[in-house]
Amino acid sequence: MTAADVEIVRKGVEAWNQRDAKLWLSYAAPEIEWLPAGPAAVERSVYRGYDEVARGLESVWQTWEQFRFEESDVRDLGEAVLWLGRVKMKGAASHVELDQEFAVRTVLRAGKVVMVQAFLAWDDALEAAGREGRVKSSGPDAKAP
Repeated sequence: MTAADVEIVRKGVEAWNQRDAKLWLSYAAPEIEWLPAGPAAVERSVYRGYDEVARGLESVWQTWEQFRFEESDVRDLGEAVLWLGRVKMKGAASHVELDQEFAVRTVLRAGKVVMVQAFLAWDDALEAAGREGRVKSSGPDAKAP
């Protein structure tokens, strides 16, 4: 991955926080696969292609009045980018509030996102990434390996 790929991931997170599906999808390739986790997996465990992903995003945003990411660290895994942070959510109907760890592993090809896999815990994401996330860290809370 390149510094530009890391920046694309950060821009994607900001597009999510703005609830802007069109902007979020502008960073994606037509064959995008989104594997949401936990509260984001409202209707299904995998969304494929622009149309499915757009419907999935809208469904999440309708279910959750608030669903905002806060970055702690971003790691270049070589073949992917691992975003680590927290997610703050508030149910649209229940008004139940949640605040928890969250991680997103993103694979890009030719500057476009082809796969986004979400995790409810950093350890799960790091394990899935084969602990390669220790290679390069950047971010406000970056920690030495």
